[in-house]
Amino acid sequence: MEKRCGFLFSVRVEDHVVVPDLDHSNIENPHEFIEDYTSHLANTPMDMSRPLWEVHVLNIKTSNAESFGIGKFHHSLGDGMSLMSLLYASSRKISDPDAFPTTATTRKHVEYKNLWWLVARFWFIILVFFTTFAEMCKFLVTLCYMRDTKTPLVGKFGEKIHSRKVIHRIISFEDVKLVKNTMKMKVNDVLLGMTQAGLSKYLSKRYDDEIPMAGNTKQILDKTRLRGTVAVNLRPATKIEDLANMMTKGSKCRWGNFIGVVVFPLWIRCEDDPLEYVRRAKATMDTKKISMEPLISYGIVKLIMRIFGEKVVEAIAKRMFGHTTMTFSNVLGPNEDISFFNHPLCYIAASALFGPHALIIHYVSYVDKLIINLAVDTAVIPDPHLLCDDLVESLNIIKLAALEKGLHKMEFGFY
Repeated sequence: MEKRCGFLFSVRVEDHVVVPDLDHSNIENPHEFIEDYTSHLANTPMDMSRPLWEVHVLNIKTSNAESFGIGKFHHSLGDGMSLMSLLYASSRKISDPDAFPTTATTRKHVEYKNLWWLVARFWFIILVFFTTFAEMCKFLVTLCYMRDTKTPLVGKFGEKIHSRKVIHRIISFEDVKLVKNTMKMKVNDVLLGMTQAGLSKYLSKRYDDEIPMAGNTKQILDKTRLRGTVAVNLRPATKIEDLANMMTKGSKCRWGNFIGVVVFPLWIRCEDDPLEYVRRAKATMDTKKISMEPLISYGIVKLIMRIFGEKVVEAIAKRMFGHTTMTFSNVLGPNEDISFFNHPLCYIAASALFGPHALIIHYVSYVDKLIINLAVDTAVIPDPHLLCDDLVESLNIIKLAALEKGLHKMEFGFY
């Protein structure tokens, strides 16, 4: 029994922590069983009469882990950063059981406030203003009428999700870092480039199989407009200590839903140079970084919520997601192995299942691993494993191209 703000809350652990009795003799493929179990949870509505969270503990062994813990949380409890703070607060380093996990930190560059610094700062403010204006115009046009091209990744507008399938794949995070360092870019740039290449490859196969006589696949892809919605964390501080203390009074990080939405155009083409997908991703990301689109979109939603209520906000959200193709996000996880209540973690897979999108892609890093998590509408995308294969293959092709570029530079410098 717990008392908060004058109200009494009774929490029964058995209502929230589920340990199913598994018949291991009938489980031929543990990986497929985990996918089916997770997909069943994704398609089962939560009981709104009790606190909106549950954890399932599955004593089943796969090639990646000895057992599984699957958490299901309603989005009203908080956004991804809030929920990650719970994991950080409950986790410790395996190498130091008393210390919080660590993640990569952003380096701050020293700036010298001279005349040229003032000129550069003034020009940057002008650039931010005009970029924000242009991006918000695109945002409003998308909200009003502009939809993505009808592709095999898009369901019918206004149609509800039939059945979600949730799968994940673990690959080497070092491959992503190799491309990042060779191309002198950020991890997000590489992941978005990999996504663009993978979706282009997948769509090419679908068009070749479904409409082989409709025309040249390359020409079809060149005319394709495909965009994703990207959630952006708006908190000013995201250090582990701040996240772990998110619920304490005076914390720099606020609990709840504090995210903005960015409409991100994806480069869907048949490129001869695989590195072009990464370059395009970086160019678009650089534009988005200096835009205040996520902060303004968050402010607009809060204002509409306060004036007109949540039904109007829900209608606007459905329209925005209905006019775009997919949802994308990337979360940077711990840099070293951690334990969750003294249980060592092998990897972390996460996804946010909301909106009418038939495709949701989430990337989560954990030490030297990158976990690709796909959630798809099986009525639209019946072969999510093929799509995941295309994403992984695209990263391998990009990595080989980056290696060739790096070797070419070394040879050129040697001679």
